[in-house]
Formats: sequence, structure tokens, C-alpha cells
Amino acid sequence: MGLWTRSVAGLEGTGGGAVPPRGVVSLSAVRRGRSLVLLAAVAALLVGATPASANPGVTVVASGLDNPRGLGFAPNGALFVAEAGKGGAGPCNDGPEGRVCFGASGAVTAVLHGRQSRVLSGLPSLADPDGSSAIGPSDVSFNGLGGMYVTVGLGANPALRQQFPALAGMARLLRANPARGTTRVAADVGDFEATVNPDGGEPDTNPNSVLAGPGAQVVADAGGNSLLRVSASGRTSVLAVFPDRLVDAPPFLGLPPGTQIPMQAVPTSVVRGPDGAYYVGQLTGFPFPVGAARVYRVVPGHAPQVVADGFTNVIDLAFGRDGRLYVLEIAHNSLLSGDLTGALIRVGRDGERAGHPRRRGLRLQLRRLRRERHRAARSAALTARSRCAGAPPAHGRTAHRHRSAPAPMPAARHPAAAHEPAGRYPPLE
Repeated sequence: MGLWTRSVAGLEGTGGGAVPPRGVVSLSAVRRGRSLVLLAAVAALLVGATPASANPGVTVVASGLDNPRGLGFAPNGALFVAEAGKGGAGPCNDGPEGRVCFGASGAVTAVLHGRQSRVLSGLPSLADPDGSSAIGPSDVSFNGLGGMYVTVGLGANPALRQQFPALAGMARLLRANPARGTTRVAADVGDFEATVNPDGGEPDTNPNSVLAGPGAQVVADAGGNSLLRVSASGRTSVLAVFPDRLVDAPPFLGLPPGTQIPMQAVPTSVVRGPDGAYYVGQLTGFPFPVGAARVYRVVPGHAPQVVADGFTNVIDLAFGRDGRLYVLEIAHNSLLSGDLTGALIRVGRDGERAGHPRRRGLRLQLRRLRRERHRAARSAALTARSRCAGAPPAHGRTAHRHRSAPAPMPAARHPAAAHEPAGRYPPLE
């Protein structure tokens, strides 16, 4: 489930000189809102053949970090960086990808007014013996100054935590107090995967992205192929499950030509769009084909809808102030290509992508979704009004006599979203 391996999680720090020095966070001088700056900082970790300081328009704002992952801005403008750590002295385990060792080296660093300091330390971390390819703190998000949330990954069957008790703090969503340097468990994502297993496959969990909001947090579980909602009380529920797809088997597997194999979704990022819905980007699982990654739009109570596609190995998303979608690829030519150059792609309002041929556009997809929702709402309204009048549901042109009646409220959302603030998911107009 997810095929989110240690080697994938650690690509930011490897790749034969295709990235800036490990542990450096850079920001583009062109700023279009906090969400975009956040994504651009991640892009600077993944793209470019020379150090960030040698690139015009790029400034190094933090260095000396241990496998930096997701970024988030606090309401006071401070930049927070999740550090996956560098493992430690053990316990260690020999797996199919080699030896990995545990240590309490995960952290979160804050950067403000040119100064950086670790506000959280001692968090769980798994890494190769040399400290590379780490899994640990993976993302950070804020809901007000006192509402800081951090995801801690695992990338394995949650049962591994029973086999190695030192891993008990992994696969969790933490609520943190950066001023005091303390954390508490907001949700055990690993336990939820073990008991519920939303996608029905082999249990696997890797909380990789968190979006904090009023009353609830939303977590993308890359291992579980699911989008989860965690209430203020810690109750976890499923917002969406992302299905496997069949893709062509790579030639090196030696399978007959035309053979297809299942590819898992691996949702790696979640953001809120201008319309209030959630948008989720996917890395995709093995064999990581070029152009197979998608961006989904998720509204609780509705199936995920593809709104943009044709990407490769998506690791993050953001919307700019202009409402345009920005997509970050960790490996533009596929994780299997040997070329670990990433890409930051802007999806124009007409669907055109900066530096890329026009493909299925976000705007065209949203228009289609609007039409479908309006048709569904109209059909439901006509049925409800006809029943209220004591007649069987109206069909065809005879229903037009109700056209002047007020439009109905949107259909009730999924029970998991019952406590969401009113108006959070307005109808698309």
C-alpha cells in the first residue's frame, strides 16, 4: 500500500549533485503568497545543479538541517521546517532495502528574521546507518499560533511498532507547543490503518502531509492511500480513498509485452483550494510512470474527482494568490529514470502549464464538475418538490414549472464532516 520506500523519502539528499547541499532551505525572491513561497522552498531543495547561493534570485534562509521535509508558516510569519532526522544508534533492522536504524533525531526548526532554532527535538527517526534516506517528521501546519501540528511517518506495516517498541511514536499526528518544545498525540494514524485499513490492501501507513483547520486536521496517508480527518477530540475518519490503477509493466520485469500491473496512488500532499475543497497530489507507486500522477479534488461525502493530470511523482501542491495551482514534482522524469531533477509546474487558468504542452486543464475540469453538480442539485430539487406536492417525482419537461422556485441547499455532507464550519464547502458558482 503506497510503495513509499525509504529511498523515495530520502531523495532530497541524494542524486549525484542534482540538488543543492543536503540540509539547505532556499526561497525564491519572487513571492506570490505564503502558500506558494512554501512550495517554492521545497522546490529549491529538489531542483538545480548548483548550490542555492549561486542561483540568482534565490536566498538561503536555513542550513544545517537533518533531511528537511515539509514546511509551514505560522501566523506570525515564522517558517517551520519538519526534519526527518538521521536515525540513530538503534535498534536496527535488516530489511529488503538494507539496514535501517532508529534514533530520536527528528526535529522541527523555526526560521524568523534571519535566525533559526530547533523548537522541537527528540522526535522519532528511521534512517540508513549513515543518516541518509530518513523517515520521521514529514510535515507541519498551523491553525493559529497555538495550533501547530506535525506528522511523523513510518512507511511500513503499523504492526512493526509492536515488533520494535522504540517505533511506537511513529505513524502519528502530533499537536505541538513550539514555545515549550512539547508535543502530545493528536491521532495514532498507524492504529487507524491497522484497524480500519481504508483501501483494503496490505496494511501500510506513512502520514506525509497535514492541513490544520478550525475544528479538525486533514492528513494524507501516503502508505494507506487515504485522506483522513482528525477531529479536535482525536476521532479519525475517512474523507477519501484513492484507488489503484493498471499501468504497463516496465520492460526490466521481463513480463510479456502489453502486461499491466497495479500501481498504487500514494497521496503525498493536501491543500485547500480557493473553492474550499481539498486538493490532493499523488506520487504514484511502482513503477512510477511518467505522466501518471494526478491531482484530485475532494469534497467530503463525494468521490474524489481528477482535476488535473499528466504529472510525474508529485510531492507537494499550493495555490497562489491568483488562484492558480502549482504542482511540485520530486522527479520530473520518474523515480526510476536515474534523473532526480524535480520540477515546479504552474497550471494556468486555461489549463496551459508553464514550460509544458497543454494537457487536461484545471479550469476545464472544474467547469465540468460545476455542470455535474448543478445537474445533480436540480434533479434532487425537482424530486423533492414533486414529493412535497403529493405527486410522483417529476420527469422531463413537465418539471419546468418549478423553475422559479428557490434553489435547494446542497446535499448533506458525509457524517465525518458533520462538525465542519458552515459554508466551508460552498457550491461552485
